[in-house]
Amino acid sequence: MYEICSLKSEKKIPDSDKALLELINSGHEYAGKLFDGEALKEASEVIRKWGADLQLLLESTMDDNQVNHIVTMGENLSTSLFHILLKERNEKVKLIPSVDFIQLNKDGEPDVISIKNKIGPFLKGGETQVWVTQGFVCRNFLGEVANLKRGGSDFTASLIGAAIGADEIQIWTDIDSMHNNDPRVVEKTAPVAVLSFDEAAELAYFGPKVLHPATIQPAKRYNVNVVVKNTMNPQASGTLIKKVKRGSEAVVKAVAAKDNITAIKIRSSRMLMAYGFLRKVFEVFEKYTTPIDMITTSEVAVSLTIDDPSSLYQIIADLEPFGEVEVDYDQTIICIVGNMVSEEKGMVSRIFKCIEKIPVRMISYGGSRNNISLLVSTKYKDQALQSINSGLFGL
Repeated sequence: MYEICSLKSEKKIPDSDKALLELINSGHEYAGKLFDGEALKEASEVIRKWGADLQLLLESTMDDNQVNHIVTMGENLSTSLFHILLKERNEKVKLIPSVDFIQLNKDGEPDVISIKNKIGPFLKGGETQVWVTQGFVCRNFLGEVANLKRGGSDFTASLIGAAIGADEIQIWTDIDSMHNNDPRVVEKTAPVAVLSFDEAAELAYFGPKVLHPATIQPAKRYNVNVVVKNTMNPQASGTLIKKVKRGSEAVVKAVAAKDNITAIKIRSSRMLMAYGFLRKVFEVFEKYTTPIDMITTSEVAVSLTIDDPSSLYQIIADLEPFGEVEVDYDQTIICIVGNMVSEEKGMVSRIFKCIEKIPVRMISYGGSRNNISLLVSTKYKDQALQSINSGLFGL
């Protein structure tokens, strides 16, 4: 569908029409292999209507609202077909549109209490045993169709699980479990059986996108266990994410890396014995809605990192009146995650021993019980991950 939208935006109408026709035909071909009898008729009608609706959207003026509709259409089609498949197999199933119970507030955040109140009536009464709904599809505060962005299906599952007080939230992905290091970079990695909510949140943000970073928040708040499983290997044990008592588990659990980081240093003698300086610096980033990942300070300088450089030049211009501004591009955050890792005696020396031959740009230590972060040039990332893997895990 993205290809079709691109062709239309480039005014290649014949090509976009052809691509749409091919998409609809492939849908019918797929349905013919999956369904029989009445189920095939129902599925074919769903695909026909889906194609007609998409055609109408493509013929209209393309704006953000139209794009959001188009982005969610694949999810709507797949859940409709899955609903038909379960009915054909005599499951007691009900399809409930996520736009009927998930709505964002003015800050773009969903509210678990609102979801609980709205989803409740759908779950009451009748003989339904399976409920099917869309992932990542929702409404904004104006009531328009919106979405929870890339990876938002995990977030949807967590929101619903928290709202209904589920015993467990299952996230089905393409790996057997979360690992102690990035298997794309490090040859020898090990699965992680159990993580605390805080540890998992750190890894979801800094590491490979196994989980949507926001997934852990509702589960932690309402104390609902999360299990990460492999769709292609359901017998694998997976990773259990739960509330863990401090000090009850091994210290270091995993290492993760986040690329495409930009480091900014503001050096100014005006910081010396001054108050309010950091507030003014933070207000610049707030102005351009740019989150900060890491921060370190001294008497005359502050260094911080961002992962969104879209407003970098404006930010630099606004910071220059405060002092000398230095920028380092192509940086990577290496995140060592564990239970109370920053309070373990000797942990810092062990980490420094692992990276003694690697130049380190920044260190963030003590801000979290579950995270020690290092900033290195991306060209040293692979070496750092391997060295830490050998030094901390013996792999």
